[in-house]
Amino acid sequence: MAMQLSSEILEGAVLAFLSQEDLYGYALTKKIQIILGVSESTIYPILRRLMKDDYLITYDKSFQGRNRRYYQITEAGKFRLALIKDEWQSYREKIDEVLDNHGGKIY
Repeated sequence: MAMQLSSEILEGAVLAFLSQEDLYGYALTKKIQIILGVSESTIYPILRRLMKDDYLITYDKSFQGRNRRYYQITEAGKFRLALIKDEWQSYREKIDEVLDNHGGKIY
């Protein structure tokens, strides 16, 4: 993706994936990388911040003799995701207005 993504959009992406299912770190980063093209090193700080803010919790699960750390969205995380979606919708409508009017006078 050529556009720079804000941390809020990346937080929204993480929360959106985790609202569908719990995921371990590597699987989550791969899903986000495929769609948004960000590096793995970009995702882990976001995960730590979301955990610090109580939007995510973790649990470990054994897989082939090793533990995988799974991330799970909390109720606070679901609320945060809803806010991000609302803000994104409003922002997208404003940008679409500008782009659709080719920067013409819209007020």
